[in-house]
Amino acid sequence: MTATPEFSRTHKADAIGRLAPKLHIAAKQDERDALARRFGLAALDRLEADYGLAIEDGAITARGRVRAALAQPCVATGVPVPETIDSDFVLRFVVDKEEAQEADELELDAEDCDTIGYDGHVIDMGEAVAETMALAMTPFPRAPDADRYLKEAGVLSEEQASPFAALLGLTDKK
Repeated sequence: MTATPEFSRTHKADAIGRLAPKLHIAAKQDERDALARRFGLAALDRLEADYGLAIEDGAITARGRVRAALAQPCVATGVPVPETIDSDFVLRFVVDKEEAQEADELELDAEDCDTIGYDGHVIDMGEAVAETMALAMTPFPRAPDADRYLKEAGVLSEEQASPFAALLGLTDKK
């Protein structure tokens, strides 16, 4: 049994056609705090999305835009590095093969949307939006003074640590 996600906004699959064409969700403060802990963020001040849902080729497709204001710790200094996310998304919800007796194979191109499995009854757009935000975040955020901090700590830059750095050092001794 899996735990309920911190930011859960569910829709029943059989009600998708009756939903408004444009939907909006926004994480509350306690949900943002829990997501910040889960994703290792210094802060998550905003997480919201506008989207529409449709049934296409036997799957549920969500098209929309995610917006977030967050801060991640710098990989070198630990200082919070602010970041704003404002990104379009297209998600395709397909029935999990484990949940369905017979699931059709999907052939997706690299340009196609992200695919998320679900139980065939309920999709969770809150969790999908949280995961979309996490994928859009800068992978290794660096504070403006990270290079100086690393140099003072004795960490070599890529150029200094390369095999050719020693050779370049020999030319300086002429």
